[in-house]
Order: sequence, then structure tokens, then C-alpha cells
Amino acid sequence: MIVHRLRSFEDYEKHQQRMASVYARRQAYESALHPQSAEPFKVHGLSYPARQEVDFEVDFLYSNGANVNWRERLICPKTGLNNRLRAAVHLADSEVGIFSGESIYITEQVTPLYHYLKQRHPSIVGSEYLGSEVQHGSENHYRVRNEDLSKLTFDDKSFDVVLSFDCFEHMPNFETGMAEMARITKQGGRLMWSVPFRADRKTNLIRATISSGGAILHHEPPEYHGDPLNNEGCLCFTHFGWEMLDQVRKVGFTDVYAVAYWSDVFAYLGVEQMMFVAVK
Repeated sequence: MIVHRLRSFEDYEKHQQRMASVYARRQAYESALHPQSAEPFKVHGLSYPARQEVDFEVDFLYSNGANVNWRERLICPKTGLNNRLRAAVHLADSEVGIFSGESIYITEQVTPLYHYLKQRHPSIVGSEYLGSEVQHGSENHYRVRNEDLSKLTFDDKSFDVVLSFDCFEHMPNFETGMAEMARITKQGGRLMWSVPFRADRKTNLIRATISSGGAILHHEPPEYHGDPLNNEGCLCFTHFGWEMLDQVRKVGFTDVYAVAYWSDVFAYLGVEQMMFVAVK
């Protein structure tokens, strides 16, 4: 896996200039994998979570019908994890480093990723947002823990590692949720997260907000993402830009950076994906 660590928009601009010819080669490689029709197809590679070679499953779901959404596809047939989630497992090991006996919290609990990590780290704590049907910090009858990321029930400095994948964009106040991540992370602990990211933007794109009266105000066409607990999906409030890194620094993390990664061997395709890491 090829990895670059970027800490600002200026870092990214320099990176873009250096990588122009590499991006062109990657784009050509990915285009060559496309079939002539919009039929499902397979890409051979090494699944890091499965620890074996597989034929990754690819279709045109979550795309414009003409170009594959590489980030959300390339499903491992052994683990059920897509491109970005397989990379999350890989980077949790290689970039964050999870040591034996460390405490871990992940902001999901009914997903293939949670169940995969639970097998590797039996003491991991997961949660979902269940609204008011269950008291926060308690479990429902399926033993799913209810947590609101804007007001977590965990004590200060509870976890060595905190993981959150494509959650913060669904919060109307991202900084409140990130401050909670900082609060529950131990000194020297690590946070890794992903969000819809616009690397070409210095600032965040605010798609929706909540009025003082509690109404949703749309500033862009409404965008809903898949939600394992809601068939209607979950509203996206923000597409993030590079100011996100400064916002995360302000709430209590020290080293905050983007990990730009790509691999044909592990089938982390999509020209270049981004994951984010913060150290407290």
C-alpha cells in the first residue's frame, strides 16, 4: 500500500503536483478494469482483513451508472467489507497501531466491520444511535448500545483507540462530536476516522443546518447515505474540506493528518482515497 501523510491544503497542493503523472497511470489502470457494459464484475487482489487472495465484487451501485464508485464497492467475498472498510482495518494496524490490551471504541455496532473487529478485539466497545427508545449508555434487547456522539456517556480518557467511519457528516454540529472524541481518548491515544472529503476545498461545504426552531435547512440538494438502522437513509450535513483538520486540532488533538493511500495489490482503488488520524 502506498501512503502519503498530508497535514494541510498546502501539503495537498504540493502532493498533487508531484503525483500528476502517477494519477494518470492509476486512472488508466482503473479505466482498463471497467467492462464495456454496466454489468457487475470482479477484480482480483489481496484482502488484508481476510488474509488471502480473493476476487473482489464490483458493481455500479452508488455511482452515476457509468463510473464505478470504487470507494464504496470492491466487496471482499470473505468478510463483506468494501474498499474503504478493508483499508480502515489495514490502516488501523499499520498507521494507528492497536496493541494487545488497549481499549477501543468504534461508533458502530450492527455492521460487518464491527463484527470483524469484535473477533480480533473481543473487548471492543461499539454503539449505534437509537434515539430516545433506549437510555443513552444502555443496550436494547438486541444488546446494541445506544450512544449520541454529541454527548457520549463514557468517562473522560476511557479509550486508547477510537474509530469512526462515515459518521460525522451526519451530525449538524461536527465539532461537538469531535470534542467528545477528544474527551474520551486517553493522552497519547489515537483517533482514526473517515468522512466524505473534498480534497479540492480549503473549507467545508455545509449542505444542511438545523434552525433555532429545530427545522432542517437545506443549503444544497438533500443527500442521504445508507444507514443500517434506517431504510430511508441518513441526511448528510457536511462535505468536509481541509479546515476539518484545524477544527480537530482545536478540540484537543495534537498531530492531525490525512492519510492518502492507494494500492492495486490490495485493491484500494479510486485514484487516491483519504483516511484521517489524530493523536491526543
